[in-house]
Amino acid sequence: MATTGNSDTTVRTLHIRFQAGSDDDLEAALAALDQGETPEPHLEVVYHDPADVHRVTRPKSLELLRAIVQHDPGSIRETARLVERDVSQVHRNLTELEELHLVELVDDGQSKRPSVWYEAIDIDLPLVTPDVGSDEVTV
Repeated sequence: MATTGNSDTTVRTLHIRFQAGSDDDLEAALAALDQGETPEPHLEVVYHDPADVHRVTRPKSLELLRAIVQHDPGSIRETARLVERDVSQVHRNLTELEELHLVELVDDGQSKRPSVWYEAIDIDLPLVTPDVGSDEVTV
């Protein structure tokens, strides 16, 4: 978790990284959450396709994530009202963000409520390929 300038305030941050490799660490962390275990303070999502990073950083995606963090809407319909967009478009975008492991759509009676556990996203996007002889995976 990251801290702000005020030592009393902790910002829950999701770390996103782009690299070639596997999702084993993410799957293990999500399985631990499902079993009721407390995750490590540092949870990250690793994307292997640069298009996934782009899908996260699109203005409409960021607008939805900000609305969820700031207003904690009770449904997809309420989320659509907050961002002044069509419900079907918002549903499609939220489903995409759920597939990217950024949003959880929680069943809440007849509707689904979008939920996130973090308040900030930190994206690590290397612009150089590691040396072939290094321990890092090449992109």
